[in-house]
Amino acid sequence: MSYRVLGLSPDLFTPLFALTDEELAARGAVRRIADEPNAFPCRVTLEDAAPGEVVLLLPYRHHAGPSPYRSSGPIYVRRAATRPFDALNEIPAMQLRRLSSVRAYDAAGFMVVADVVAGAELERLFHEFLGRDDVEWLHVHNARPGCFAFRVERA
Repeated sequence: MSYRVLGLSPDLFTPLFALTDEELAARGAVRRIADEPNAFPCRVTLEDAAPGEVVLLLPYRHHAGPSPYRSSGPIYVRRAATRPFDALNEIPAMQLRRLSSVRAYDAAGFMVVADVVAGAELERLFHEFLGRDDVEWLHVHNARPGCFAFRVERA
């Protein structure tokens, strides 16, 4: 079974980079400069920001549906992010380095199954979860900090 990995649209975030630090703070966001490799994962390009890149750390509602599982959390977005990651049967390299929590949801937005795996095991889990009739989509989170990484759908 084929799957599709989707980064977030940069259109949601591009205007925020023009805001002052005070305006960002009013929205619960902060501007940062990446100061180490593999530590600032962009949710648009699904690449880690390189040291020296400008990123925003901001709250994002990744599950907005009308279920008890509705949730939001912190994400990073690179200022240089202009095109979202959108690929078939390809796991972003940044996620292969991370311990991941994969959560599978039904059409009503209820979680039906979840697991935590090393990045190298993601593809197996995508096939397993998306092979279920009661699963509509997956959310991948970075397991240790718990923050949303990306969405996976059937292709």
